[in-house]
Amino acid sequence: MTPVQHTITDVVVHRLLKQEGAPASVELRPTACAVNDAAVRLVERLCSHYADRSSKGYGRFEDDEATYPLPYMLKAHVVERSVDFATVSQQMMTQLQACIDEETEAGGFVIIARITEGKTDTLWVAVMGEALGTSITGTLDIIDCAHLDFSALKAAGRIDLSGWQRGDERYISFLKGRGDVAPWFKRFLGCTDLVIAVKETKKLVLALNQFVENERLEPAERDAVLERAHVYLDELGETGVPVALDEVARQVCPERAPQLDAVLKTEAVKLADGFVPDRRAIRPLVRFRAAGEQWKLEFDRSGLHSGAVHYDRASDTLVLSGLPDYLKKMLDSDDQGA
Repeated sequence: MTPVQHTITDVVVHRLLKQEGAPASVELRPTACAVNDAAVRLVERLCSHYADRSSKGYGRFEDDEATYPLPYMLKAHVVERSVDFATVSQQMMTQLQACIDEETEAGGFVIIARITEGKTDTLWVAVMGEALGTSITGTLDIIDCAHLDFSALKAAGRIDLSGWQRGDERYISFLKGRGDVAPWFKRFLGCTDLVIAVKETKKLVLALNQFVENERLEPAERDAVLERAHVYLDELGETGVPVALDEVARQVCPERAPQLDAVLKTEAVKLADGFVPDRRAIRPLVRFRAAGEQWKLEFDRSGLHSGAVHYDRASDTLVLSGLPDYLKKMLDSDDQGA
């Protein structure tokens, strides 16, 4: 998979302070940070960490901009260009401060970055804690050194500004962690989740089919992967258990789990966690269905290997074997009548 080229146009770090029993406060940086090597490494690591996490949600802005003003702020910066990056980031911090007031402890450093990914304009927001480490000075003294801690990434979201302006159905993604995304962060984004089981299931089926094709698996191995996927997803659908994307690859294709996991995590697929698979929508994993002007046909994938169905590419024909008696009688009767 070709890595996406990131071009960082703007980045800033503010601080959000929140302790139990006290109102939230902010420390604002007056100007954007220099896009130097350290800033680039930080943002690239954030993007990589985000991409590696499979548990994401997707959605779009709420229509009520009075209650959820982030799209109003971004419109002034991105569309009208009447507000610069530093100013809009400070406005966003005011909204984040208001959303976090009801929480107990949710503070941290807030990284806001505008990044061009290929041809896509995006805005990233991440709230991250810090940890105490050790550093060595130029005189080889040992000193304490605080650093941003990616294991303490409390919330992160990505807004596809290009998709938002086009009117795409979903253009916001956010990390969900072990449960749902922090409610205060979703309020800050003003994001309504759009998880529709049938659509998400169809996207998952398409991603699985593309995976087995791209990996050029042998027919038997390809069918085994898709059949395992069908069994696994059908069990989830029957019991009403939501899909956890980080489990799919391990259950479906353990021998190629990292490759499949990478496919399911990609932003291009935009698969959401937490939907219950639609049992009808997973049938294409093990069944072919097609129709022409004068016929309709449906058969299981296994029939291609048992000999019940034979496809001859050269003659453009499909041969069915083992026809049931009632069908043979119907065909004989129709043939004699002709």
